[in-house]
Amino acid sequence: MKILLAAVNAKYIHSNLALYSLYRYTKKYRNHVMMLEFTINQRTEDVMQSIYRQHPDVLCFSCYIWNISIIRELAAELHKVLPDMKIWLGGPEVSYDAVRELTRMPYAAGVMRGEGEETFLQLVSHYVDGTAPLDEIAGITYRNQKGDTVENPGRRLLDMGDIPFPYDKLSEFAHRIIYYETSRGCPFSCSYCLSSVDKKLRFRPFSLVREELAFFLENRVKQVKLVDRTFNCRKDHARAIWRYLLENDNGVTNFHFEIAADLLEEEDFEILSGMRPGLIQLEIGVQSTNPDTLREIKRTMDFEKVCTAVKTVQKFHNIHQHLDLIAGLPYEGYGSFRKSFNDVFALHPEQLQLGFLKVLKGSYMWEQAGMYGCVWREHEPYEVLFTDWISYEELLELKRVEEMVEVYYNSGQFAYTMDFLARQLGTPIDCFEALGRFYEEHGYLGISHSRARRYEILLEFIQEVCPGEIPRYKNLLTFDYYLRENAKSRPVWSPKPSVSQMEMKNVYGNLYDGILSHYRGFDHRQIQRMTHVEAFDCGIVLFDYERRNPMTNDASWHLIRSKVTDDKEDKRDIKASG
Repeated sequence: MKILLAAVNAKYIHSNLALYSLYRYTKKYRNHVMMLEFTINQRTEDVMQSIYRQHPDVLCFSCYIWNISIIRELAAELHKVLPDMKIWLGGPEVSYDAVRELTRMPYAAGVMRGEGEETFLQLVSHYVDGTAPLDEIAGITYRNQKGDTVENPGRRLLDMGDIPFPYDKLSEFAHRIIYYETSRGCPFSCSYCLSSVDKKLRFRPFSLVREELAFFLENRVKQVKLVDRTFNCRKDHARAIWRYLLENDNGVTNFHFEIAADLLEEEDFEILSGMRPGLIQLEIGVQSTNPDTLREIKRTMDFEKVCTAVKTVQKFHNIHQHLDLIAGLPYEGYGSFRKSFNDVFALHPEQLQLGFLKVLKGSYMWEQAGMYGCVWREHEPYEVLFTDWISYEELLELKRVEEMVEVYYNSGQFAYTMDFLARQLGTPIDCFEALGRFYEEHGYLGISHSRARRYEILLEFIQEVCPGEIPRYKNLLTFDYYLRENAKSRPVWSPKPSVSQMEMKNVYGNLYDGILSHYRGFDHRQIQRMTHVEAFDCGIVLFDYERRNPMTNDASWHLIRSKVTDDKEDKRDIKASG
């Protein structure tokens, strides 16, 4: 008997935590259970062939919003070539409407609803040993021998301490993000989120968490992304983990946490302030700053406390902060969302994610959508089309803003230019709206532009909206460009270099005992390959690409103020600062 667990992930770098958890939970059936991972970017035909070659007796698919269409296609086609194979489905995309899913997919044998470890174990024992009749397995919806659909009672939730660690070796995760959980459930009841359905909040014992974090650190994995819905909802649990990471940092691994920033207190700030730059990053869901919207979606948040927390963390200069907004929520019209955007942008997070409401099956939002005049796409990702407060046209405008924010803000490649431009054009969202319209009017949307081309397009936009400021913006763009790029060829739009070879040589020579002391022993050409010198109105700037900011990947830079004296020797006084 061969049972195959199959996952179709969004990207190769994403590991499937649920798949590995199920696999490890059925350890005693290791000779019968195997797993395969694919991505949505692979050809469906190739995925189908890979599964077919295994000739499984039972095929179990993990179903999510990003892969359900592919799963349905695969299941239908595989049933034709392997008609005796039993197909089971699991995951959030099928758990909340299992009877309808089985009606839609007559070739499927059943659905595992909700938390899957114990349910999958019993399902495996049913097929391998015949010891667990289907009518006695809690948490499944299945077809009986008569072809009728039967929905068994739900399953009691597991103790987090009883779930085995999903990873036993990490060699296959060398270039992938590892997902990990220290809790399940959420204390909050946000109406758009499926996590609010699981009311029972459970935590993994810290003794186990400590061992597992040590495993990640010893193996020097690149990134561990915790999927806990509100990581710091239990303060002693969060602080114990953060302290452990602070004390055992390997200098390499990054840990990602989704937190409620308004729950942070002085004790948390004390721990966070001591962390290595890049050790952790924080994702903070703001969603909206409209009090009526927050109240209606049952989201508990004190935005003033969020602002204080974000600003406090920023002062440490060691933690990447990612803030989220959702467009299309109840009581959030276009004007209200513009305010929410500007409120959050004013905090200057490292990333601002502009998302759009997805009406997920099983969520409270799904049940109440009619009250809000909420209409959404028929197929996944079930994204909102319009509500009583915001039109489709306005959401399209925000789609353009989203793309501009992703390219010109979240990339971090245009930081100084965009900061000045946003202030000149009124408010941040005014700037991104105008830039998005410019892209559309010139046919630039929907094209995969090179990084260099993005600079050129931005300069075209600036020439249209700020024609009298072109020299200043060329300087800002040049600064942004060299902050990231150790470019050997000069961009065509950049001002002509105003630093002579002789002056560059003098700069390097005078800095050997200062900011370039770490290059002592290198010759002039070697240093030039690892640095760049550029003259701006403020003075001469040296960019050092061997010493990049671990938070932003920007080169370190040093302002060198040049002063020419009038004495007979015409000495050049070069000083480094910055």
